[in-house]
Amino acid sequence: MADEGARGITRRQLGAGTLALGGALAFAALPADPASAAAPARGGGPALRHGSARRAGLLSAPLRQLVTDAEAFLAPSPEHPWYAGAVLLAGRGGTVALHRPIGMAVRYRAYDEETDSGVEFPPDQQIPMAEDTVFDLASVSKLFTSILAVQQIERGRLELEATVASYLPDFGRAGKQDMTLRHLLTHTSGFRAWIPLYDAPTYEEKVRLVLDEAPTGPPGTVYRYSDLNLISLQLVLEQVTGRPLDVLLREEITGPLGMRSTRYNPPASWKPRIAATEDARRPWSGLDRGLVWGEVHDENAHSLGGVAGHAGVFSDAWDLAVLGRTLLNGGAYGRARILARESVELMFTDFNTAFPGDGHGLGFELHQHWYMGAMATPRTAGHTGFTGTSLVLDPTTDSFLVVLGNSVHPVRGWRSGSAPRVAAANQLARAVPVRPARGRTAWFSGMASAATATLTLPALDTSPGGARLRCPLWWDTEPRADVLALEASTDGGAGWQPVPFTTVRRDAGPETHPSGTVTGWSGRVWHELTAALPAARGLILRWRYTTDRLYVGRGAYVGTLRVEGPGGRLFDETRPADAARLRARGWTRSAD
Repeated sequence: MADEGARGITRRQLGAGTLALGGALAFAALPADPASAAAPARGGGPALRHGSARRAGLLSAPLRQLVTDAEAFLAPSPEHPWYAGAVLLAGRGGTVALHRPIGMAVRYRAYDEETDSGVEFPPDQQIPMAEDTVFDLASVSKLFTSILAVQQIERGRLELEATVASYLPDFGRAGKQDMTLRHLLTHTSGFRAWIPLYDAPTYEEKVRLVLDEAPTGPPGTVYRYSDLNLISLQLVLEQVTGRPLDVLLREEITGPLGMRSTRYNPPASWKPRIAATEDARRPWSGLDRGLVWGEVHDENAHSLGGVAGHAGVFSDAWDLAVLGRTLLNGGAYGRARILARESVELMFTDFNTAFPGDGHGLGFELHQHWYMGAMATPRTAGHTGFTGTSLVLDPTTDSFLVVLGNSVHPVRGWRSGSAPRVAAANQLARAVPVRPARGRTAWFSGMASAATATLTLPALDTSPGGARLRCPLWWDTEPRADVLALEASTDGGAGWQPVPFTTVRRDAGPETHPSGTVTGWSGRVWHELTAALPAARGLILRWRYTTDRLYVGRGAYVGTLRVEGPGGRLFDETRPADAARLRARGWTRSAD
């Protein structure tokens, strides 16, 4: 897409058409008149290059651990390997600090159902992973379709709140007359997750199945992830542009960005570079195809000729990093601009506030700890693919993570959950340093799951009253599941009571915490804490950080602790004698 064609979906336009609707955002149709466009934005923003962790502003030890953790999933985890191999890429700003292949791109020629084992190729026919190994992205393909749609919204050919039937009249039957493009992009259409299009004998009949499909409820009333949303969006894009989706991809995204390893239907000459997927046979697959290698794995995408809105794009880690860097740059990369900055902001804005836990921008999932791990924030955007792929972008820290694994090789049943994605995201999040608010170090809670960490002050005499605790505080935890609590004991630690406190950040007013706890997102900035303490002759204070067994956030940091009474300081961590009396279990000193 040329610079001259780009225009943003401006905040002024959004503000004029924004309505509150069930706690979610709803936008009126945006102006389609090109004359109303703002001046075109130019390209710019850093292009990618390999460099050290230091150059990227990252800590090297967590990046090394990221690789170690990923390699552990090449072994039984717990019964079978999660993937035969993977390519890992992580960076910050314009620097790729980690780009590492592990394991095998092609290992198995078949799956033995009777023994639940993989039948390996001879060693000389197996292919190890390489930095430029190409993967079937599966549902990560949805991001490309979404970007193409937002481009057309910028150009005035599509309107976010327009009904799909206004572009495809036949789509309006079966209760879909009110379904909008926003419903498709945010998975709030009410469609079922998928239907077996591959059972229909012709392309026309497959399309008719989509057009005839009825939603399970009124659009906008439920969040349900569905391939049909992006297949429908493909039909809209092809109708309004007069170009097939693969041509749009090449002309509007991969060509301008120089993504030479990204396309639908890779040619046969690419096969040695492509990671194999599944020995596709019934009953676990919808089609009997044998080893799928070099062709799209998804059955519906395969039946649609390999080009589909929900799946079918092949790419490598570097190209996906280029896409991620483009979006973190605000839609530009080098001299190319594929989206206006305002449009990228919109793609990273949660439209699904009416569906807590299912945060979704336009095409992008938001704040999903189940695969973003500790990188998850309300603005962290990404997507996964069924074949074992994922892309995570964190605008807060300007960091990006690509994990590409062939996790359905040799069969989909060997893989469950997203543990490798979470482990990698946790380590990249840990690699972003948190500098102490004051001094050289701060106390760090750690990021262990199913853990309790306590940081305990010695008994203090607060009986005259008026004592107050002061310290800098930083936290980012899995909301509600992981909690940091300030507690006090007046009986030597036999019982503990919450201590309410107030926090203040530089760019906001005071926030009270009457329960004595914090959880979730705090902006990843330091807060100044003040707490009025109970009057007692032997008051013990402690910080207690507890996590559940599933996912964690970036953790908690506590800066220099001071307790002040009417007669002076009762405790000051800067005094060596006082610091020596602190008791830490699970907390460590950190100089990030």
